[in-house]
Amino acid sequence: MNAPSTIVRRPSVCPHDCPSACALSVEVIDGRTIGRVRGAEDQAYTAGVICAKVARYAERVHHPDRLMHPLKRVGPKGSGQFARIAWDEALDTIAAKFLEAERDFGAQSVWPYYYAGTMGRVMRDGINRLAHVKKYSRFFSTICVNLSWPGFLAGTGRLAGADPREMAKADCVVIWGTNAASTQVNVLTHATRARKERGAKIVAIDIYRTETVKQADLGLVLRPGTDGALACAVMHVLFRDGLADWEFLERYTDAPRELQQHLTTRDPAWAARITGLTVDEIEAFARLVGERKKTFFRLGYGFTRQRNGAVAMHAALCVPAVTGAWAHEGGGAHHSNNAIYRWSDSLIQGLDAYDRSTRALDQSRIGAILCGEDEALQGGPPVKAMLIQNTNPAVVAPDQRKVRQGFLREDLFVAVHEQFMTETALVADIVLPATMFVEHDDIYSGGGHQYIEFGGKLIEPPGECRNNHDVICAIAKRVGAEHRGFEMSPRAIVDATLQASGWGSLAELEKTNWRDCQPSFDTSHYRRGFAWPDGKFRFRPDWAKVPFVNDGLRGPWRDLPRLPDHWETIEEANADYPFRLATSPARQFLNSSFTETPTSRRLEGRPSVMIHPDDAAALGVGEGDVVRLESARGALRIHVRLFDGLKRGVVIAEGIWPNAAHLDGEGINVLTGADAPAPFGGAAVHDSRVRITRAG
Repeated sequence: MNAPSTIVRRPSVCPHDCPSACALSVEVIDGRTIGRVRGAEDQAYTAGVICAKVARYAERVHHPDRLMHPLKRVGPKGSGQFARIAWDEALDTIAAKFLEAERDFGAQSVWPYYYAGTMGRVMRDGINRLAHVKKYSRFFSTICVNLSWPGFLAGTGRLAGADPREMAKADCVVIWGTNAASTQVNVLTHATRARKERGAKIVAIDIYRTETVKQADLGLVLRPGTDGALACAVMHVLFRDGLADWEFLERYTDAPRELQQHLTTRDPAWAARITGLTVDEIEAFARLVGERKKTFFRLGYGFTRQRNGAVAMHAALCVPAVTGAWAHEGGGAHHSNNAIYRWSDSLIQGLDAYDRSTRALDQSRIGAILCGEDEALQGGPPVKAMLIQNTNPAVVAPDQRKVRQGFLREDLFVAVHEQFMTETALVADIVLPATMFVEHDDIYSGGGHQYIEFGGKLIEPPGECRNNHDVICAIAKRVGAEHRGFEMSPRAIVDATLQASGWGSLAELEKTNWRDCQPSFDTSHYRRGFAWPDGKFRFRPDWAKVPFVNDGLRGPWRDLPRLPDHWETIEEANADYPFRLATSPARQFLNSSFTETPTSRRLEGRPSVMIHPDDAAALGVGEGDVVRLESARGALRIHVRLFDGLKRGVVIAEGIWPNAAHLDGEGINVLTGADAPAPFGGAAVHDSRVRITRAG
C-alpha cells in the first residue's frame, strides 16, 4: 500500500478544436492513470506553455460521470431514461436502423454527423469513409471555418501564412479577433517575448475588454461586425500619410491604385461612426503598423463569425499588403497553415469511394434539416438515421429550438458515441461510450503552427469505452461497407497516410514526436508571388473562384463587395431589438467541452450576460439581476453581469454552457440564426440582435 507510484512522462497532443494543437508531456502513473499535463518544452511553438484547462486534464479522463457502457433508450425521447446493453446489441441495432432507412428512403436518408471534438485525423474523419462507401448523405462542415478561410484565401489564394514563431521577431504584433489569453495562449507567449526582447508593441482588437486586450499596449474595442470598416480606415491613413509600401504594392498586388481611390471616403471619421472607436484610436493604430514594417498580423476566427465575416477577414488581411509587411521576417500575416501539410488522406476518408452526386447537408442547418425543410434537404429524402461523433449539436448548433424539435421526432433514429451524457446523448436512442485522446492512437496537425504530431495511446480506456475508428469499422461490417481502411488499425492508417503524404513513416515520427513542416521564408511570405496565376495579392477578389473546398455558393454571395469594405449585411440592432449579442468563448470551456469538469464549472460560475452599466441603468437592472434576452428565434432568462469593457448597445454571453445550466433549460443558441452567410455558409453566432427586459 505504501509503495511509491511509478510516474513517467509521455509525449502526446491536445486533441481539442484549437489552432494551437499543443504538444504535451503527460504524466502516466503506474501505467493506468494520468496526472499533470504540461506543454512540451522542446517543441518551438508550444514552448512549454498550455492552457490551464488542459493542464488539469486528469479531471476529464478520470471523471466519475464518464460513460462506461452502451445504453439504449427505454423512456420517451429526451427523458434521459436508459438501460445498459451489450456492445453487440447496440451495434446490431444501429446497423438494422441504418439498413431500414436505406431500404425505405434511400441511402441518403442516413446522415453521419461529426465535428472537432477531436482534431485527430483518424478519429475525426474516419466517419466519412463510412458515408462515402455507403453513399450516405455527406457532411458539409460549416460551423467553424467557412467564413474565415474564404476571406483569407480571397487575398492570398492559399491557406498558409508567415511562420507564427516569427511573432517573437516582430516589432508589432496585431492580435485581431481572437482572445488568445483564453483560446490560443501560445500566441501571447511569442508576442510577449517580442515585447520583452525587442520592445515590440502588442495590439489587440476585439468586441470587449478581454484578458488579451488588457495585456495589449493598444486595445481596440469595437462594435461586432465592424472590423472591415476599421481595416479600410487604417488603409486610408496609410495611403494618406505616405506609409503605404508602393514598391511592394506595384509588384505584388492586383489593384493598388483602385484600392487607394476606393478608400478616399473611408476615413477615420467614417469608421469611427461605424465601429464606435475614436478617430484618435484609429489614427494611432494606423501609424503604429505603418511605421513598424515588421508587424505580424495574427488573424483569428472570432471576428469572422458575422454575416460579413469573410469580407472582414479579407479587409484585415489587406492591411499588411498595403504596408508591405510580408517582405519582412517578423511581418506578414497568419490565420491557418492548413495548406502546408498537403495531406493525402484518401485512406482515412475513403475518398476513392467519394460520389459528388450524393448531397452534402449543412452542419449548421441541422435544425432545418431535421425538421424536414425542403430547401435544407436539397429536395432529397428526410433524414431518418444518424450516427453522431465528436460533437454536441443539441448545445452548439444555432437555432436551437428547431434542433431540439428535430431530434425529438419519433421517426428519427439517433446513435451518439460520446464521453459524457451530453444533451445530444440525452435525445439519442443508442449511446456508446467513447475513448479520450490518451486512450487511442492518432495523428494531428496544427492550423496555428507548422507541426505534424503523433499522439499515442498512453493508458487503457475505462469500462467498455471504444475509439471512433473501432466503432465505425464495426458498423461498416454490419451494413455491408467494404474498404481496406475498415480492416486496418489506427496506427497502420496513420503510417500509410504519413507515407502517402510524403512525411515519412510513423516509426520515424515517433522518434521525434513531431515534424516541422513550415515552408521556406520565401514561400511563407509569398516572395515569389501569391498563389494566384499572376502572383498578385487580390484586393479585388473574385469570390466565386476562391479556392475553398465547398459544395456550392451560399447566401447573398452576388452582393459581396468588390473591394475591401464594411458590408452592411449583419443583423444590425433596430427599434425592436436594440442590442447586438455575441456568444464569445469562455476561458475555462472549449465549446461544450470542459463544462463537466468541476474546476472549470467553479471558475466560470454560472451563465451570465455582460451589459454596460449605463445600459443596465437604463433598463433598471443591476448586478446579478435576471433579464430576458429575446431574438426573433427564441428567448431565455439569464443573470446580469455589469461590465464597462464593451460598447453601449453590445452584450456578451460567454459560453458555451449546457442548456440545462440556464434558468429555463434552454441555452444561448436559441437566440442565434442558422441562415447561410455568403459565400460558402457558416455560423454567424456572434451576429444576433436582441431585446432585453427585466425578468422575474
